[in-house]
Amino acid sequence: MVSRFQFVQAMAYQGFYLLKAMRPHQWVKNLLVFAGVLFARHLFELDRLLLASVAFGIFCLVSGSVYILNDLLDLEQDRNHPDKCLRPLASGRLKVPVALGGGGLFLFISLGGAFCLDPAFGGVVSLYFVQNLLYSKYLKHVVILDVMLIGFGFVLRAVAGAVVVDVEVSSWLILCTFLLALFLGFSKRRQEIVRFKAAGEGHRSVLTEYSPQFLDTMIGIVTAATLMSYALYTMSEQTVQKFHTTHLILTTPFVIYGVFRYLYLMHQQEKGDNPTEVLLRDPAMQVNVLLWVLAVVGIIYFRL
Repeated sequence: MVSRFQFVQAMAYQGFYLLKAMRPHQWVKNLLVFAGVLFARHLFELDRLLLASVAFGIFCLVSGSVYILNDLLDLEQDRNHPDKCLRPLASGRLKVPVALGGGGLFLFISLGGAFCLDPAFGGVVSLYFVQNLLYSKYLKHVVILDVMLIGFGFVLRAVAGAVVVDVEVSSWLILCTFLLALFLGFSKRRQEIVRFKAAGEGHRSVLTEYSPQFLDTMIGIVTAATLMSYALYTMSEQTVQKFHTTHLILTTPFVIYGVFRYLYLMHQQEKGDNPTEVLLRDPAMQVNVLLWVLAVVGIIYFRL
């Protein structure tokens, strides 16, 4: 007979593994929600910053629900994967009913909270979930479109952040975000092929449609497009008039270094299959991102 203590302990473990299945380390991607308030020069306005922070929390909940859903759909495949077999659901540490109940609850809270915060924001969050649902069930098996949908997810984060603080959704923000996400997505696919080879193809069927050579071509194209788009954004007449400065071009070296550093880690260190881990574990990348943020804030807020 299970004692009350054992029951509470078991539920605590399930709660811990449920949180782990939501992949909190991946929530760093949701920081894109703050891009709108940053580039609209409202970063130091407490009310708008609070709205953006709540939106960030909602995106963490809905993205966590998406990760749980994805793991449920890929349960058998993940069990045969050299790394993903250690995930809570694939390893059996998290029970399927708990994952279904917890994921459903977090989804209900996030969507309800999003519409209460702002109907337009709720619409974007709902679109994000539907897009990820279609991706997890069907579209991640469609070559090229799978990576483009990842990029669209990043764009929705940036758009949601602008909508919730009631600022204009910049076409430059959409373009640069989408291209950078394509760069990361194609890089991830390349490293999956290189690292797992036969095991990777068995886990993700779309990998059979890719090759390192083809992906190197795609990465080269989006690398050039990303850097050029950002440089053009900093020099555009619209940007100069908005921020009353031509100095934003001085932030381009940080963007160039970040992209080149990622390429170095991918080709020379055989990293890049998990962009979030690269950001969280590479000190040079962390310092570079911090310097870029400080430079942007200094130039557009303090006219340095």
